[in-house]
Amino acid sequence: MKNSISHIKNSLRNKKISVEELYDEFLIKAKSSKNNTFNLLLDKENNILSIKESQKRYENGNPLPLDGIPLGIKDLFCTKGIRTTASSKILSNFTPNYESFVTQKLLDDGSIFIGKNNCDEFAMGSSNETSFFGPVKNPWKNKNYPTDDLVPGGSSGGSAAAVAEGTCVASLGTDTGGSIRQPASLCGIVGLKPTFGSCSRWGIVAFASSLDQAGPLTNSVEDAALILNSINKHDFNDTTSSNHFREDYSNDINNKLDQKIKIGIPSDYLKDVSGDILSQIENTKKALIKHNVEFVDVEFKTTEYALSTYYILAPAEASSNLARYDGIRYGVREDGKSLDDIYLNSRTKGFGDEVTRRILIGAYVLSAGYYDAYYRQAQKVRRLIKDDFQRIFNDVDFILTPTTPNEAFKIGDKLDPISMYKNDIYTVPTSLAGLPGISIPSGLSTNGLPLGIQFIGNYFEEKKLLQIAALAEKELNFNEQ
Repeated sequence: MKNSISHIKNSLRNKKISVEELYDEFLIKAKSSKNNTFNLLLDKENNILSIKESQKRYENGNPLPLDGIPLGIKDLFCTKGIRTTASSKILSNFTPNYESFVTQKLLDDGSIFIGKNNCDEFAMGSSNETSFFGPVKNPWKNKNYPTDDLVPGGSSGGSAAAVAEGTCVASLGTDTGGSIRQPASLCGIVGLKPTFGSCSRWGIVAFASSLDQAGPLTNSVEDAALILNSINKHDFNDTTSSNHFREDYSNDINNKLDQKIKIGIPSDYLKDVSGDILSQIENTKKALIKHNVEFVDVEFKTTEYALSTYYILAPAEASSNLARYDGIRYGVREDGKSLDDIYLNSRTKGFGDEVTRRILIGAYVLSAGYYDAYYRQAQKVRRLIKDDFQRIFNDVDFILTPTTPNEAFKIGDKLDPISMYKNDIYTVPTSLAGLPGISIPSGLSTNGLPLGIQFIGNYFEEKKLLQIAALAEKELNFNEQ
């Protein structure tokens, strides 16, 4: 079993290791990694004060919830005095003078940042191949083709791969259409997307403002709960931040379920999937039935429309959000004979192909002649998708699906945009509805690669979602395999 946050904290309390020794151990691993999981590694000098303060709190017997825990941070979160690039050339020289809300909460709870994790450019991608800094390599290998470099998924691929390879204890990612859950599945770790509005978006480089949500990538469900405790707070600076009651998500997470649970498995999600993926669903059913869990077949009416809806709405919001990058106010500026030339050259050379593609799609669907035909219609379908989920949640407590339609694939194998977009087919509907979802590793494919299952819960029911995921994690026992 990989070291959990609670295990590491016990070692620090019992003086089996110091905070400095722990930090050095992970920093050495990160520096020696060949997987390109970090865009920026922080020198020890950047963190020496935090290391000493954490050590002092352990010696005094009053450590903070995440004291001394080395974390990776997706390079989409603004970090004060630390370069934040969104893995794009246009922001490659940007150093914020402020800290994002959620990263500040992690710092307030004593965590120490190892560095900024690589990601798809502006979080637009499903394989971490669109990064200006080059693709991330999955630490897992296909046992039948061991020389092939595999994708880690995206857009939080660097975060997922770093946790999987052990260069940070956990990492903070963002999920717009599956960007936490999909790479978690491909890298054999846990990825949690909270309910939209649970975690503040303030200080996150925006992709699609009605979809973006911060969340943890960890080695265990318990670790995900501990990170969620820190970042799930109301923020007055974010108008989409919900002021609902927050629980201690790690408390009683491993308690036995004291009531009958009904889980729906959507038949429309299991069409045309591999035998490997079907077996993960069946294994999960067998593992949970003995715990007073009932499984029922359900069927969505809107699944076939989800990807089309997402790839209208998300690019539309992206084209609006990315209009601010003009080479004038901040970021990389290219030369030009006129102001228009500066705009044109800065954006043409600053954005990669996938970002450019989505800006163009977004500008098209928002244009005067097509707004009603595409954008407005997509918003109506989004409402139908949300209603579809609520119809099913009237009869079940959770929904169980595969996380991805495939295992990790070879870098360069799916550069066709349509093939890439289909990787999000099981995660996009949850995002459009704003619901919480968690991916946990469930087993290995015939190629020896990790596969994940996804539990979807109702709004703001992360506590229950984490409890069912922890039970499944214990029964499936992936980390002990």
